Amino acid sequence: MAEMILLKLFYVLICPGFLFCSVAGLLLAGVDRKVVARMQKRIGPPILQPMYDFLKLMGKETITPRQAAKKAYLAAPVIGFVSLIVLALIIPVFGFSVFPGIADLIVILYLLTIPAVAIIMGGAASGSTFASIGISRGMVAIISYELPLITVFLTVAKKVGLATGAGMTFSMAAITQFQAAYGMIITKWSMIPAALAMLLVIPCQVGCHPFDVAEAETEICDGPLVEYSGTPLAIYKLSHAIKVFISTALFVALFLGGAGTGILVVDALLLFFICAGVTILCMTLIRAVTARLKVEQVLRFYWKVVTGLALISLILVWLGL
Repeated sequence: MAEMILLKLFYVLICPGFLFCSVAGLLLAGVDRKVVARMQKRIGPPILQPMYDFLKLMGKETITPRQAAKKAYLAAPVIGFVSLIVLALIIPVFGFSVFPGIADLIVILYLLTIPAVAIIMGGAASGSTFASIGISRGMVAIISYELPLITVFLTVAKKVGLATGAGMTFSMAAITQFQAAYGMIITKWSMIPAALAMLLVIPCQVGCHPFDVAEAETEICDGPLVEYSGTPLAIYKLSHAIKVFISTALFVALFLGGAGTGILVVDALLLFFICAGVTILCMTLIRAVTARLKVEQVLRFYWKVVTGLALISLILVWLGL
């Protein structure tokens, strides 16, 4: 019993939980910045710069605005951070999941929304005018990517459900087992549009350029985060980095999953390197070559183009292709 408790604590605190996600997320953020700089013919910051920034912010004074609702203002970043760590524990690392019984796409969808809602809650609690602008834009961003994301989830659930005779299955364990038995889902030609849609959802879900409409540093000074400083801001920055890793890890689990080596540490490192490749593909390249989109452009792009891609796959799968 004691060994089981210690093992669970290892999973929660070390790998694939808090420590692994934090380090992986900060490294991915560093890789993203470094590759963008190289593509723009700049030297760029060190890959470890996000870690340095996080540690520096942890040592800074936390200033709470006089007009802020203090409890909600300080609780918001913690709520978003905790939801991401829980996500890390239920998204499979190839064949391994800490809590496989509760790992289904509906739970994941709810947990993915909490960090964005936490930022909105924190911005609203700060009482800042800039934050209120960022809040409205953040809500539009959520509305933009939720529809194609749900469509992608439905497509994967239908594909696995038809193969297993369940009609439609939302279980991550079943999705992993399907890929272990029949190969990666992305190799099924009918699922390629859904995979492309998921790759396009990730940067908006994370809030990265050119879909960073809520924070828009050059327009509204970080939006909902404008009043944050010190440790709360450090937690927000860490959560953003972890969300990069979580979002790409979810893509791997849905489309590139299956059986791993059976050694958790090896599988976790393999997952990190694949996530680094996915990050460069769906975030870094787009960020390096595009200008930031306007709010209405983001909404149109996701509802028409990205949702359209996901719907093509859903229709093909529904037809049994």
